[in-house]
Amino acid sequence: MYWAVPSAHLHDVVAAHVNLGARLVPSVPEAARRSLAAAVSESSLLAGRVEFFDLQDPVKAQASLVTALQAAQDAQDPLLGSAVLAHMAFIPAFSGGPRRADEARDKIRAARAFARRGPASPEMLAWLDATEAGAETRFGNTRKALQLIHHAEDIFETGKPRPSPAWLDWFSPVRLAGFKGNTLLTAKQPGPARDTLQNVLDHLPEQSTKQRSVILGDLAAVAVAENDPERACAMAEQALDHLARYWYAAGMDRIRAVREALTKWESLPCVRRLDDRLYDWNTTVSAMTG
Repeated sequence: MYWAVPSAHLHDVVAAHVNLGARLVPSVPEAARRSLAAAVSESSLLAGRVEFFDLQDPVKAQASLVTALQAAQDAQDPLLGSAVLAHMAFIPAFSGGPRRADEARDKIRAARAFARRGPASPEMLAWLDATEAGAETRFGNTRKALQLIHHAEDIFETGKPRPSPAWLDWFSPVRLAGFKGNTLLTAKQPGPARDTLQNVLDHLPEQSTKQRSVILGDLAAVAVAENDPERACAMAEQALDHLARYWYAAGMDRIRAVREALTKWESLPCVRRLDDRLYDWNTTVSAMTG
């Protein structure tokens, strides 16, 4: 339901489910405790994802992820623990504070240690590479990030088949390419970034509306880097079309960054049109209320 239900509506239901489940775990018979704890962990992980990526509330996200980690321990599920720890790395990585780089890297190291106990599927290992690459990109270490992405690509191509847990439904080779395109953009390689991101856009599943807004935002940023404000505005408006259907704070962040980068062209009609869309009633209210 994460891909189809509005974030705020989904969050309320998931948070209530977590609250009830966490209260029940200590009191259920031993035979049922692990399965219930696993359900609580998965649900609290989902709550943390919504709080961080959709609602931009890292404080609540951290609390939900701690609950998810504790429940994963009760479930004795190292792969769930790995997934939770890797999500915890996003919080310092996206904080904008370079001093938090060690914190993010520590969480990723912990996630990898838990994954080894799984053992993890190739898809899970590739996602951990992509997560670390995303963090290193945020801290400006794009060379290491691209090395990690190339390693993840090799895993998808040569890794021994092993099924992933059912809850690992947010990653694929196409999503990996999305990480790659953003890193190439940050590394000031707009041509390869454009080609990579356009290929992602062409191959994203139909239901990936939220991710589509992020990719369009990155393509708009590529156009800015190539001094093409008309194309940047067109891409940004397409992203806003998707955000009007499914609000996604991470996508809106991309559009705001693009608009900031368009400052020197703000007298152009295309930029004024973008402002009209960016600050219409629906977009403005959505941005203020999450």
